Amino acid sequence: MLIENDVVVPQPVDKVWAFFNDIPQVAASLPGAELTEDLGDDSYKGKVAISMGPVKLAFDGLAKVLERDDAAHRLVIDGAGADEKGRGQASMVLTAKLAPVPEGTRANLAIDLTLSGAAAQYGRGMVSDVTSVLVDQFAGNVRRRIEAIDRGEDVSSLRARPASGLSIGFQAAKLALARVFRRFFLPYRPQPR
Repeated sequence: MLIENDVVVPQPVDKVWAFFNDIPQVAASLPGAELTEDLGDDSYKGKVAISMGPVKLAFDGLAKVLERDDAAHRLVIDGAGADEKGRGQASMVLTAKLAPVPEGTRANLAIDLTLSGAAAQYGRGMVSDVTSVLVDQFAGNVRRRIEAIDRGEDVSSLRARPASGLSIGFQAAKLALARVFRRFFLPYRPQPR
């Protein structure tokens, strides 16, 4: 399934691009993600843990930068992993494109995601909503890390919070309700005369 999100980071595009090229910094900004080993040649081992209601998944996997275009500010990362308890697998291709906007930098994140096992039991809408919540959290973490780096602070302790629990579920449910409201109620709204 393809999931797209746009986020705005209030920093110049060159600064955000430099940040996106530092894969350990990016991983530290992703809720529930942890790099465990730099394999060299833009390849990494890592873990991603997420809780969606009663389902807790922890994936061990590999990520590799497939493409890095400095002129176009475009980065493509391939990642795949398996749940530690054998309950499923996930793979994704993440394409990040950065562009300057008046507010700073817009990052278009396109995630081509394939799930199997326990995670695949959730519908496309729920997975998309949870991904949107995580991308919003990621954008906030990127902003905080870049600002801390600008101030000369040590960012090693600025790790993203785990991707879990009630907060994500609540925010995803709000997105789902908004989608239902738009689908069923907005088409019937009286038109102005």
